[in-house]
Amino acid sequence: MSTCKCILFFVLLSKSIDSVVGSDVVNVTVSDSADKPSSPAANSPLFIDSVFHLSLMSSFPEDQEISQYCSEMLGLFGQRYDACLKCVIPAARPFKVCEKCYSSYDSLAQIYINISSDQTGPSNESCRESLLRSDRLVLLSMLFSSLKEVWKASACEQCIIKDYKGLTNDTLYFLTFFNQTLTCFEKNKEGNHTELCKNCKGTYRGLNELYSLMEKNHTLCMDIEDAMNVTRKLWSKSFNCSFPREETVPVIAVSSFMLFLPIIFYLSNFLHSEQKKRKLIHPKRAKSYTSLMNIQDKQS
Repeated sequence: MSTCKCILFFVLLSKSIDSVVGSDVVNVTVSDSADKPSSPAANSPLFIDSVFHLSLMSSFPEDQEISQYCSEMLGLFGQRYDACLKCVIPAARPFKVCEKCYSSYDSLAQIYINISSDQTGPSNESCRESLLRSDRLVLLSMLFSSLKEVWKASACEQCIIKDYKGLTNDTLYFLTFFNQTLTCFEKNKEGNHTELCKNCKGTYRGLNELYSLMEKNHTLCMDIEDAMNVTRKLWSKSFNCSFPREETVPVIAVSSFMLFLPIIFYLSNFLHSEQKKRKLIHPKRAKSYTSLMNIQDKQS
């Protein structure tokens, strides 16, 4: 029974191929066979595959094609996505994505918002259905979400002015201090690093204080964190510099107080108990003295 089904399948397949190829292909095959022997390639699977490839490359019906406006939006999205990638990848090391790519990311975000909106373009035409919801993969949304996740994980919003007009004042101030510190390192890195530690101590301390303040105010992005990590590695590992941190003084004071606190507690407790004993003993002596005087009065 299965053999009959297979034979029937191949018969139907051959008829479908003949209907697709048409009479022109058949005539060419016959004329060629008159001059030279027929080639086995004509009946090979590759020949059948080429016929089906030709049928798949046929244009879709008009009702399934996107409009001219949506086609232009799709091309614009591709251009801006490519520009954003070309900016992000080189800025990955050292990490300067927020500083260098905020403009290209904003352009990409704007075109994605236009595509996903309900009314845009001529005659309030919307491309959301044709570009974002026409395929199961939702490719454009997936591509944009990948870059959006990078932007969010880098906390770039904390270093960029609202509406992506530029870097914040805190970020610019930090970058100025950062460049001054690196310039000092560059000038003094030759020879004895003791001079470098001495000459660059002030700028490096100021950079650390500014970083701590920005961390407290939640104005740090990945650009600043990476720049600070690089600077600290240069200072401590490459140049073997160090300086006593000012916050160690209160830490030592608090630790010393906590160390002597049990001693103070037990000493005060001991003194307090001795004082109570004295108060308890004194009334007994007074009572015994009074009773003794009464007895002497009775005897007299």
